[in-house]
Amino acid sequence: MTRTFFIILCLLSTLSLTIKGEGLRVLFIGDSITDGGWGNSGGSAKPSDKRNHWDLNHIYGHSYMMLCASHFESLYPEQEYKFFNRGISGDTLKGLAIRCEKDIIALRPDVLSILIGTNDVNEHLRQTPVGPFDFEGWESTYRALLDTVRKANPDVKLVLCTPFVAQTGKLAQTADFPLRDSLVTECATIVRKIAMDYHAILVPFDALFDKLLREHPVNSGRHWIWDGIHPTPAGHRRMADLWIEQTHLLISE
Repeated sequence: MTRTFFIILCLLSTLSLTIKGEGLRVLFIGDSITDGGWGNSGGSAKPSDKRNHWDLNHIYGHSYMMLCASHFESLYPEQEYKFFNRGISGDTLKGLAIRCEKDIIALRPDVLSILIGTNDVNEHLRQTPVGPFDFEGWESTYRALLDTVRKANPDVKLVLCTPFVAQTGKLAQTADFPLRDSLVTECATIVRKIAMDYHAILVPFDALFDKLLREHPVNSGRHWIWDGIHPTPAGHRRMADLWIEQTHLLISE
């Protein structure tokens, strides 16, 4: 064995130990529902690189994402998980695609969780006049995003969450709610289809809130989703419970 070859083996061995010693990297990305004001954003749509990344008191924000991270980090401290929140308030699927390199690929996630769609519908409904929603284009953009991520890391595990909406709060009296509901429902159907095609874990948040609002319609449903779009602390708790239930074996294996 030559000295050069021996040095290479040592370097490879050191690299292997470093990789094995690094905890699972879990990334949550989406809009304000995931954002939760992480990085001291104050609820704004600050880009990720403008947020505070060192203050661990606010690093995760206060959404379901924080509850998921705290669950796994508290039960399995020896795993040294690395969780990241890259939700940005007001973002759309197109927005995720634009910041894919910076906010997904650069973080090298082992697990990527995506929740997106409600702002795509919201932007569409603001158009005058309101034409047909481009579901085909939306699905194509979603698949292209996942293809880009998998090209960078073929081993990444995908967790796809369905978008949702509720006839509560400010949306309870809006005339266009039936249309909004139908558009979000179709986006959720597309996410289900993509999850099946990409062998991803599906987290059906839409079905969760449909069940909660049907079985526990307290306070006109505002107990779970206060404005028709954003969950309350109680809603985020149930979201976290479902996400953990669906991903437990993947994260803790």
